[in-house]
Amino acid sequence: QVQLVESGGGLVQAGGSLRLSCAASGRIFSISTMGWYRQAPGKERELVAVITRNGTQNYVDSVKGRFTISRDNAKNTVYLQMNSLEPEDTAVYYCNADVKPRYYSNLQTFWGQGTQVTVSS
Repeated sequence: QVQLVESGGGLVQAGGSLRLSCAASGRIFSISTMGWYRQAPGKERELVAVITRNGTQNYVDSVKGRFTISRDNAKNTVYLQMNSLEPEDTAVYYCNADVKPRYYSNLQTFWGQGTQVTVSS
C-alpha cells in the first residue's frame, strides 16, 4: 500500500523555526492534494495547510504569513516550513495525501503517523 513518513518535529523556543517533511512511498500512480493537519491535547484535529499538485496552497488563518507548504512531486514529498512559532502551535502534526495507487484507482486518503512539535514560551 502507501506509507507516509514524517520527520522534522521537535522542541523549539517561541519565535523559532522548524521544517517538517513527509515522504510518501509504496504503490503510487499519482498524488493529488497533500496536506498538514495538527492536533493539540484536548482538541480536535485541524487543517493547517494544503497544496494541490499544481501548487495551489491554502492555510488556516492562524498560520498565514508564518507557515509555508511546498511539495516535490518527483520525490512524492510535502514540506511545511514553520517560522515565528508560537506556544499555541504545539501539537502533533500529521501529513496526509490523496493517492491513486494505480491508474484505474479512485483517490484514497493516507495519513502519516504524526510528529510532535513543541514550542516553549
